[in-house]
Amino acid sequence: MACKCVEKRGYYTYASSLREVCLEKRKFKKNLRNTVSSLPLLNRAVSRWRSLPRSNCILSMDVREKSRSPLYESSKHKRVPIYVMMPLDSFGVDTTGTPRIRKIKALTISLKALKLAGVHGIAVEVWWGIVEDSSPFAYNWSLYEELFKLISETGLKLQVALCFHSNMRLSSRGLGINLPQWIIEIGQLNKDIYYRDRNGYSSDDYLTLGVDHHPLFCGRTALQCYEDFMISFMNKFEPLLGNSIEEISVGLGPCGELRYPAHPFGDGRWQFPGIGEFQCYDKYMIEDLKVAACEEGKPHWGNKGPEDAGSYNSLPFGVPFFGEGQENFLSDYGHFFLEWYSDRLIGHADAILAMAANILAKYQQDEQNPVLLVAKVGIMYWWYQTASHPAELTAGYYNTAVRDGYDPLASMLSRHGAALQISCFEMLDDETPPSYLCSPEGLLEQLRTASKKRIVRLTGRNADERFDKAGLRQIYANCYHSDAEATRSFTYFRLNDKIFKVENWNNFVPFMRKMGTDL
Repeated sequence: MACKCVEKRGYYTYASSLREVCLEKRKFKKNLRNTVSSLPLLNRAVSRWRSLPRSNCILSMDVREKSRSPLYESSKHKRVPIYVMMPLDSFGVDTTGTPRIRKIKALTISLKALKLAGVHGIAVEVWWGIVEDSSPFAYNWSLYEELFKLISETGLKLQVALCFHSNMRLSSRGLGINLPQWIIEIGQLNKDIYYRDRNGYSSDDYLTLGVDHHPLFCGRTALQCYEDFMISFMNKFEPLLGNSIEEISVGLGPCGELRYPAHPFGDGRWQFPGIGEFQCYDKYMIEDLKVAACEEGKPHWGNKGPEDAGSYNSLPFGVPFFGEGQENFLSDYGHFFLEWYSDRLIGHADAILAMAANILAKYQQDEQNPVLLVAKVGIMYWWYQTASHPAELTAGYYNTAVRDGYDPLASMLSRHGAALQISCFEMLDDETPPSYLCSPEGLLEQLRTASKKRIVRLTGRNADERFDKAGLRQIYANCYHSDAEATRSFTYFRLNDKIFKVENWNNFVPFMRKMGTDL
């Protein structure tokens, strides 16, 4: 039995080389634009959905009354601190089964070099699967005590990510971190604790939000497991909060991002630029969908997700749900399902961030040494220029040509005083394959607008390694955007040997110095 304690309680890296899909058909792009972006239903839908009452209170929240984000003064003149993320394979397991820091001498030298180059701090992932691995409540912080001490002694600050996911599929040589062993044992008996697609395939790198309120984990719900972990972390490292530790991001989904695992990377199911699949087929989410459908007076809508929504590697062209199908994304059914799907995701983040904000309250309000609470979102920028935005919809962002899906998300973050971390700061639209109707710049601009409206601070991150001057120049331009506040910080993804190659280092150091200079 996996449970050993019942009485005690308290991108995301995208493929570097994109597969060219259907490029031999020169008419593909033209057909796709004409078919998807010019839906006959679009004009009718604009007025129709605008007139519908919104049941979701997040949409109607008055930010001036409920926002916990401070009204901060202009930061255009301020420098943007740079954190460099630790290597993916930072940790290993010794012969006794104890997790250890790998290559600690090389790491120490690297940290000193980064400090001299002008780097402000190091981003460290704190893994649930390391700290509470063997049994519930058996927290072992020794590895992070050693690592935080090493980083602090180098004079670098800390940005901490509390990770409730696994990175096994992203790591090489089997050096990734899994979920806690006692969670895995429960999952072997009940696979529905993980997200499932329509074919029943489980994504076992993060617990489904369907179990947020089910006491399946030795008498605790998933939310209670996350809360106990956060409390233990705060108690252990309280002396560092606001001093060495300046930012804390809380994991909200796969890769730590608030999204569904609609585009699973590394297991062969999905490849760029596939639209992905809806992830609502574990029994707990299906039960919730049935309840929502009955409340809507349409019980037959609660049996499963959308029909004719394609598969992981489908393109929007010819997929009825994202095009002109009878029950497409603009239909009454489509609106019902997509609102339910996205509301549950936002509710998941709302619950976790409420707990985190409560635990961090006194540090968030400390004017001298504040700790910034951060939430990450995924940037599904492909097919952004279509009407349906299918890659975003399957990931849980109800964002289309007729609906702003990021305003309710920003509104929720504002209530908790949480900053929003977004990636792809290095990307330009004209560097993406034109046939896939990508727009990382357009999506970043939409997120920037939503954040400005709701008074939510932004932090940035790159998605792909860029050491060239053009990529670094684009990062700088996004951090110091002409029409917005400077980002609170930027996280470089991530530390490895490539940084120290002569040509890369010669570009990287001036970039660091420029970012660290007051304007």
